[in-house]
Amino acid sequence: MKFSGTDNYVATQDLMLAVNAAITLKRPLLVKGEPGTGKTMLAEEVAQSLGMPLLQWHVKSTTKAQQGLYEYDAVSRLRDSQMSDLDGGERVKNIENYIIKGVLWQAFTATEPVALLIDEIDKADIEFPNDLLRELDRMEFYCYETRELIMAQTRPLVFITSNNEKELPDAFLRRCFFHYIKFPEADTMRQIIDVHFPNLKKELLAAALKTFYDVRGLPGLKKKPSTSELLDWLKLLVAEDIPLAALQTQDDKVAVPPLVGALLKNEQDVTLFEKLVFMQSRNR
Repeated sequence: MKFSGTDNYVATQDLMLAVNAAITLKRPLLVKGEPGTGKTMLAEEVAQSLGMPLLQWHVKSTTKAQQGLYEYDAVSRLRDSQMSDLDGGERVKNIENYIIKGVLWQAFTATEPVALLIDEIDKADIEFPNDLLRELDRMEFYCYETRELIMAQTRPLVFITSNNEKELPDAFLRRCFFHYIKFPEADTMRQIIDVHFPNLKKELLAAALKTFYDVRGLPGLKKKPSTSELLDWLKLLVAEDIPLAALQTQDDKVAVPPLVGALLKNEQDVTLFEKLVFMQSRNR
């Protein structure tokens, strides 16, 4: 079982090696990189390529590790106990009716190998990764309410993504295989664009890429535009039939591109970019 890329996802050689290393080691693959570099999509494409169902756990700031295992709905059980005369209390007697199975429970008890995505783990509390150490390492956990040990029938292929918003504990990192998705160079970016816009004219692509990398290279940007934002921008350029001349300048200077709101997402960056263009125009 090896990953070799897909038609919908341009994976570099080192990324494919990382995925296959995690499969061989049977360890979670921790993927870091700028937002919009395809970390979540990687899990989706690997799962599809290997013919595995994908379970997704999108972490928020309020997410607790226990939610990935299970939750006991004591409130519903109490409510049902007050109405137990309706069915003789049979439902209330079985505590399993009030156990809400989390994605790890579902992954561990799946009858076939599955892929599990824990997305943006760095959004949660700093203790969140530590609270999952034993479960991800031993692939088991105990449900105290039902008094049963939940063990993985088949070890899931685990993907964990992080945007580097906070540092992860060393003990957690030790249990993962790590890969950082570098921002694509121009040649790789052309391959990515070709997947999404196979009929894009070469002249428009060249001009759009130059403008995009000029914007990304602007010093002092609060948020650099990502791959996904480039694809959004290209979609708009095609949909609005923006002429090639609108992306080009005679003296090869940086210019404010049309539909710049697809690339720059806050007023500070827009102002900074406009100042650069203004200063260049004065120096001509």
